[in-house]
Amino acid sequence: MAKLLTSEERASKLQPLIKASGWALADDRDAITKSFKFGDFVQAFGFMTLVALKAEKMDHHPEWFNVYNRVDVTLSTHDCQGLSSRDIALAEFIDQAADPVKQH
Repeated sequence: MAKLLTSEERASKLQPLIKASGWALADDRDAITKSFKFGDFVQAFGFMTLVALKAEKMDHHPEWFNVYNRVDVTLSTHDCQGLSSRDIALAEFIDQAADPVKQH
């Protein structure tokens, strides 16, 4: 079972994601969110496909919302009802997956 991030992990792993990569803490729960914008629907869907394949391998699935070229992602670990190292790993992968798709 996943464990909540410790205060040390929040400082060393979570804060860099927030400061450098644009992730934000959710207002209503222990989760992180980020919105991605792509050139068109095909690019957004391609990004979602890459993330879906990785998420399935990790057995850790994002919450997301898609309209045309925008994908809003929320990450939290339901097993521990908050942020875990699994969220950090998936967020880092998501940022890498978004880059080659050339978000606008």
